[in-house]
Amino acid sequence: QLVDLTIPAIIVAAAIDSINPCAFAVLIFLLAYLTSLGERRRILMVGVTYIATVFVVYFIAGLGLLTIVQQLELTGIVFSFAAIIAILAGLITIAEVLMKREFFTLAIPVSKKAAIDEYVKRASVPSAVVLGALVSMVELPCTGGVYLAILGLIGDRMTFMAGIPYLLFYNLIFVLPLIVILLVVYWGVTPEQMEAYRAGSRRRVRFVIGLVMVALGAAMLTGII
Repeated sequence: QLVDLTIPAIIVAAAIDSINPCAFAVLIFLLAYLTSLGERRRILMVGVTYIATVFVVYFIAGLGLLTIVQQLELTGIVFSFAAIIAILAGLITIAEVLMKREFFTLAIPVSKKAAIDEYVKRASVPSAVVLGALVSMVELPCTGGVYLAILGLIGDRMTFMAGIPYLLFYNLIFVLPLIVILLVVYWGVTPEQMEAYRAGSRRRVRFVIGLVMVALGAAMLTGII
């Protein structure tokens, strides 16, 4: 029963968390620059490095938070708190879509954009590592409520070691959209087309995400998950 309940929750939460404007924007910007250079092989190499770094940094952050939560024996509190945060974030997202305005902008801070631009233009493997780490640190507060909810679920249901495979699974789903973006650009779709599609479907996607976040939080509070 534990596995039956936990895996769907992880899939849903990771899918929500993966739709992150910070990570998408930087990857598309990076791929657009590499495409302009006409270096197809480097697109794959640098893109994979960027995605792998996002995966590793997000996973390590999750391990650190899970350790803190379990050692302080706060799993139950964190689980409930994260459920409430998920509901509130979902309601705010829905309200933003319906009112056609943003109360909280999930975007890269202006103070970080100059540094990101500089590393994008270097277009190298080391710069991709820096970009991946920087974006991971920026986006963790953006969608941290969903990640915290899953960490609370894992901490509440199993030991630290037993939770590691679930955390790895979560982060694999988390980077899947980035992998898809990299592959479709590598196979010929332009970064500009990807950005146009992302911008065009943004409101619909955000509305669905809001609904799912509310449902996830409610399921956690009512004991369904």
